[in-house]
Amino acid sequence: MKRKAGKTVTQKNKTESLANASSGYAGELPHKTSSICPDCLKILPALVFEEGGKVWIEKTCPKHGKFREIYWSSAEMYRKSRKFAYDGHSMENPNVTKENPTCPKDCGICSLHKSQTALANLVVTNRCDLNCWYCFFFAQKAGYVYEPSLDDLRKAVKLMTRQKPVPGNAVQLTGGNPELREDILDIIKMIRDEGVDHIQLNMNGTHKFWNDPEWTMKVREAGVNTVYLSFDGVTPKSNPKNHYEIPNMLQNSRKAGMGIILVPTIIKSVNDNEVGDILRFGFRNMDVVRGVNYQPVSLVGRMPRKERDKFRVTIPDVIQRMEEQTDGQIVKEDFYPVPTVKAITDFVEALTKKPQYSLSTHFACGMATYVFENEGRMLPITRFVDVEGLLEYIEEQAGELNKGRSRYIIGTKMLFKMNSFIDGKRAPKGFSLGNMLYNALMKHDYRALGAFHHKSLFIGMMHFMDLMNYDIERVKRCCIHYLTPEAVIPFCAFNVIPEMYRDKVQNKYAISFKEWEKMTGKTLKNDLYKRDIEKIKNTDLYRKTYEGFL
Repeated sequence: MKRKAGKTVTQKNKTESLANASSGYAGELPHKTSSICPDCLKILPALVFEEGGKVWIEKTCPKHGKFREIYWSSAEMYRKSRKFAYDGHSMENPNVTKENPTCPKDCGICSLHKSQTALANLVVTNRCDLNCWYCFFFAQKAGYVYEPSLDDLRKAVKLMTRQKPVPGNAVQLTGGNPELREDILDIIKMIRDEGVDHIQLNMNGTHKFWNDPEWTMKVREAGVNTVYLSFDGVTPKSNPKNHYEIPNMLQNSRKAGMGIILVPTIIKSVNDNEVGDILRFGFRNMDVVRGVNYQPVSLVGRMPRKERDKFRVTIPDVIQRMEEQTDGQIVKEDFYPVPTVKAITDFVEALTKKPQYSLSTHFACGMATYVFENEGRMLPITRFVDVEGLLEYIEEQAGELNKGRSRYIIGTKMLFKMNSFIDGKRAPKGFSLGNMLYNALMKHDYRALGAFHHKSLFIGMMHFMDLMNYDIERVKRCCIHYLTPEAVIPFCAFNVIPEMYRDKVQNKYAISFKEWEKMTGKTLKNDLYKRDIEKIKNTDLYRKTYEGFL
């Protein structure tokens, strides 16, 4: 349903706007929400409003004053994304049973949460062999080693797999660098034994992934589907953490038959000039790279206004740079927010009469598109598919199923109708999206979607919050959660307010450096990665991989 565009709010009428603004999820601009004070963490009323073509969030703490921060740099894109907002399945069995919980102070998950776990992060270590200045955490900063036992990790996974009405079924092993856990294969097998189908490994790749093909093969055989690989640019300056090792990682993944998602953290004035090259690099390696998931930096902690302005970048900013740096091969109109896929969920639910995965994350959390190869150029899916028309049609058919219409009649109609939303002349050769969707929706043959992912490159945007742009309505709808042995915590509660959740949990299950070194016979200093740059640079593989970028 379309909504009218909201009016721009000026400085003079902002106070009046806060009093008169609509409240509730996805309201018109301006609209009320709740946030937190960056200094004392007090929950505050906040206003989301438009000014100068951008969207801002403002809040005032009685003790610490007014805070104003950019929310989205394009009000136009914000309004487009807002059209797709909806609430998904709340947890029928939340861990927190408090009668009147307060978000985000009673996470675990509580009855206020409006989305299920689409992807669960499981921290297996806070040790890392690198020391990146913008990292959420690692052992030396925390002052202890956090490495839960296999039994404690199993408890955490069970909290996800026992969720109702839809059990979580996707886990990402993260840290720190999970490569450093010597029992990582046992952890992967444990998760698989708990019935989890999709397992990702989130890492730098600098410990074993890049120089141990046998280890990579064992990880794949143990059950890892995808490597979620940190990749901040195509040059040594933009990607000092693993630039030199990336070529070997690609080769090892090819040999193991394991897909890679490149994950660039985009920071204005640091690597935002390489947004286009990062995409081209992924596109060139589409045989093994399944996607590029850009993450505008989350400026965790307090930072002066001047520094925030220097580094702050939002989802529309990244998309604008992509448009400019790819000469318009990818443009803002190609992107849709995460909850756009609601129609597919609704159809499968209507067909099966069972709750399904529902990507009902807040519309401002992320956007995405898919690109295909067409005569050597990137071809976004929007150039040959009427995305909104197709989704509206699928939603209509879900409504017909809910009215009791025959699934066989609807299926027959859809088989012929699907391709009418696709321009066959512009579509990549040998590509039939209509048939793929039909097989996935009607026959539950998800191999068809696997074929789709192998032919395309996913481009995602996911902007995690920080203390300045914190919107509690986003927290309530978070789909990316952290698993702990005691609770399930939304991403932007776990990492942005560490004193509430992350630090307490990790302190409880942590041991001191001295204890860890005595128990393992190792020293933390030996974790730090050292490389022979000249040796790597002089290989044919390195030169070939970065040809045209350096």
